[in-house]
Amino acid sequence: MTGLADLRQSDRRLTRRMAHWKSPLARQLLPAVESAAEHTKLWWAAAAVMSAAGGYRERKAALTGLAAMGLAELVSNAVCKQLYERRRPPKELIPHEDVHDRPDSSSFPSGHTAAAVGFTAAVTAVCPGWGAVCAVPMAAVAVERVHSGAHYPSDVAAGAAIGLAGAWLIRQAPRLWLRRLV
Repeated sequence: MTGLADLRQSDRRLTRRMAHWKSPLARQLLPAVESAAEHTKLWWAAAAVMSAAGGYRERKAALTGLAAMGLAELVSNAVCKQLYERRRPPKELIPHEDVHDRPDSSSFPSGHTAAAVGFTAAVTAVCPGWGAVCAVPMAAVAVERVHSGAHYPSDVAAGAAIGLAGAWLIRQAPRLWLRRLV
């Protein structure tokens, strides 16, 4: 039980530290990132840009990214949040006004992070250059989720793990289906 108590204490300490980050750039950038990532708009837009600007590989990367994002969202929001109820970080840990705009759903895991990591990891496997471009807003989404008080760092880490697993499964699915057919 000590390990879980230590994790909770570390979560609270890291949340407080990240929420107290007073960088003017962060104060301007992170709310914009959160707004763009809401309802996965950011990743749909990235897929549209890749598809319009590129060829077959870019379209494949966009489609793979969207599939991984969808799977990660399904697992994080429709499965994990229903199985594990965790309260959001308490308002006293968050010193700024962003704390009022938090969802009522379970904090665990971060669905925004799961979608961002799933999309980016799947895109990276097909088009590493586009993956590198997507990695910047992906990291910003993860930081923003803790900075705004919507999630603890462990929620974000769990969301990232779900996103990576979703990307891996989407990339492996055609091979797995072909093996079953042969």
